[in-house]
Amino acid sequence: MTGNGLQNTELRHLLDERTADLQRVKAEYDNYRKRVRRDRLAVREIAAANVLRALLPVVDAVDRACANEPLTPGLKDIADSLKDQLGSLGVTSFGAVGDVFDPACHDALTHHVAQDAERLVCSAILRSGYRLGEHLLRPATVEVTGPAPPARNPPGSGRTHAPPPGCRHPFP
Repeated sequence: MTGNGLQNTELRHLLDERTADLQRVKAEYDNYRKRVRRDRLAVREIAAANVLRALLPVVDAVDRACANEPLTPGLKDIADSLKDQLGSLGVTSFGAVGDVFDPACHDALTHHVAQDAERLVCSAILRSGYRLGEHLLRPATVEVTGPAPPARNPPGSGRTHAPPPGCRHPFP
């Protein structure tokens, strides 16, 4: 019996090892499937964002046409359909006069100093910004008005003050 008992113990040990190996492989496979599904969703989101980003100039052109041309029924239908379809995909526009300037979602082209202002606000929207859900497709291009920033340039550099955060200047 001791031979059988030892053989049963060895078999039980081998069975436990193989069961643990199988559980590990199954867990690895489950993790792999989840990772592949997550990666596919990420690629799909990136592809959708790239297509939508490429369509934004078309949206801008339709917006300019609506603002500068007589609004014909055909133009109105195109503009409404485009906005409805983008909205159904989760695309939203943002950027309004009076919004607090946020360099994460606004691209300031000019800064108008207002000594009585407490913070930077968007004083003109030059181009709307767009989001796809929480993802920024394009920042809003704006003019800002607010207090003069503190001087950060060395004396004699020719500049009286530094641009506000988020401003892009072509010259140093």
